[in-house]
Amino acid sequence: MTPQSIPPSQPSQRATERAGLFVSADPAIRASLVIIAAIALATALDVGQVIFAPVCLSIVVGSIFGPAADRLGRIGVSSWISAGLMVMLFVLLILSAGAAFVVPLSDWLDKLPLIWARLQSQLITWQGMFTSISSLQEELRNAMGQSGGMQVSVDDTSPVESVFYFAPTFVAQMILFLASLYFFILTRPRLMKSAMELSSDSERRRRIATAVRTIEARLSTYLFSITLVNIGLGTTVSLAMWLIGIPSPLLWGVLAGMLNYVIYIGPALMVLVMTGVGLAVGDTAYAILLPPLVYLSLNLIEAQIVTPLVLGRTMTLNPFLVFLTIAFWIWLWGPVGGFVALPLLLTAATVFEMLGNHQATA
Repeated sequence: MTPQSIPPSQPSQRATERAGLFVSADPAIRASLVIIAAIALATALDVGQVIFAPVCLSIVVGSIFGPAADRLGRIGVSSWISAGLMVMLFVLLILSAGAAFVVPLSDWLDKLPLIWARLQSQLITWQGMFTSISSLQEELRNAMGQSGGMQVSVDDTSPVESVFYFAPTFVAQMILFLASLYFFILTRPRLMKSAMELSSDSERRRRIATAVRTIEARLSTYLFSITLVNIGLGTTVSLAMWLIGIPSPLLWGVLAGMLNYVIYIGPALMVLVMTGVGLAVGDTAYAILLPPLVYLSLNLIEAQIVTPLVLGRTMTLNPFLVFLTIAFWIWLWGPVGGFVALPLLLTAATVFEMLGNHQATA
């Protein structure tokens, strides 16, 4: 190699270094890169929902059953047996909840026309306002030169075709979820060891181990505590509905407990459901409003008193940030996103908290 072949590479290296310094020094460029990366990540999560959603859900659920599998391992149970037992326990819980739904839910589905008819009768007093709105809409259409006729498009896809289209995807996601759950519970200790081996520095390895243990402990504590709270809420709702004479009280208790995993949105949906139940069984305004009011009172007690006492202030998150996180993940992944939203937010908050503590002590 001649000396003349070396200098041409030096200007390009200096230019690259100057560009890197410029990017790191300009806040606008850094913000733009963060926004672009966030959009790319959201797009990837949306496109890969079929794979990412069940895997992420398995990690969240595995955080609940992982400590129990560890306890079985301490008494001599093989890791693959304990992981299989945890998966079987989860499937048994899901089947038990489904059994509590099937029969009473089918009866209430038959009552949907009655609920709709009673809702229409309750809205008769609003007919004048609806007529005024319709007249105003017609006048606006005439002023804009549009016809007043409503165009109705008919979808040729029947419900049966939709079921046959989505059933294979759902089955594949369930298989992927159960397999991911099993292997996550089985390999949790190995994953932690692999995370520690990412760095050769003993201090960094110690911080990585502390971070992993802290995240896992908070997730496990949060999910286990919320599960106990939701079981208590569901039991209380079932008992309250039985006391006020609402049919199928077990159904509403199970539904209240499941929807309560998605805070804000789940209870709001439950209020709407109980209003429909009131329309189906009540003849007066008091009887119609009694079921949603009873549920709302119990939910307020749970949200304002019981849950803060159980979780404490260590897991208190900003309510606005919680709402935005839940809205984003439901928009991205639907019901699965609503379930994993808070655990993911709790994980991110724990990571940022530990980074802040490390920078403060550095």
